[in-house]
Amino acid sequence: MAELDGIRLKKKYGQHFLRRQSVIDSMLDHVKLDKNTSVFEIGCGDGFLTKSILHTNIARLWIFEIDPEWAAYVSKTYPDPRLTMNLENILDVDFSRFDEFKPWVLLANLPYQITFPLLYLFQKNRDIFSEGVIMVQEEVAQKITKSGGRDYGFVSVYFQHFFEWKLLDKISPDAFYPPPKVFSRLLYFKPRKVLDKITNEEEFWKFVKLVFKQPRRTIKNNLQQTHYNLESVPPNQLLTLRAQQLTKPQLLEFWNKINS
Repeated sequence: MAELDGIRLKKKYGQHFLRRQSVIDSMLDHVKLDKNTSVFEIGCGDGFLTKSILHTNIARLWIFEIDPEWAAYVSKTYPDPRLTMNLENILDVDFSRFDEFKPWVLLANLPYQITFPLLYLFQKNRDIFSEGVIMVQEEVAQKITKSGGRDYGFVSVYFQHFFEWKLLDKISPDAFYPPPKVFSRLLYFKPRKVLDKITNEEEFWKFVKLVFKQPRRTIKNNLQQTHYNLESVPPNQLLTLRAQQLTKPQLLEFWNKINS
């Protein structure tokens, strides 16, 4: 059983602790941190990232840690009046508590088993963020940032609608203890200030999920057994393409045609 500083690492929390300082330095280099900056971290582990954040001139750092042993360890090892330790599952947190000190910068090595629930949570509360750098699985980073072809899908279109994304360092398993079985990636994000206008947006996202359900099939084949009126779409145009060939503007064009 893996241990650090006499504390057992718990598989149920997906605890793989970063051990490479250059990765931390890269995270910090890609965000603006000054005396007015509010930062929050999800899953501090033994404080490897926490320590470096506290070495910067920030206003405050809030940590959300689900493991009481590591929460106590970091609070004791890195005592700092700017640090607030929250022994909570971030998925259960009411984000209105962030309003007082927003905007926030997020710096976190995300627990990989809850990456997508976290991303949807960030989207829902995107008004609290100025920017952030997160560590995710390489496969997830590719899905989020792709604009066509393999790995491009609903996740890409959805999260690119709400945020700007930038692929940063690719991280090998040996940068962690214990090493995970996958490569990881630093991912920069920033909420988009202006969002594309989408008619009947809730239904649009259901439509996008539908056309990507079987991405190798043509749009026409994917939608044939649905209630959508395809007669308004010119033949041999968008209908003959596969979902992974459609850009977001084309998806919106298609959506507007079948809703006209």
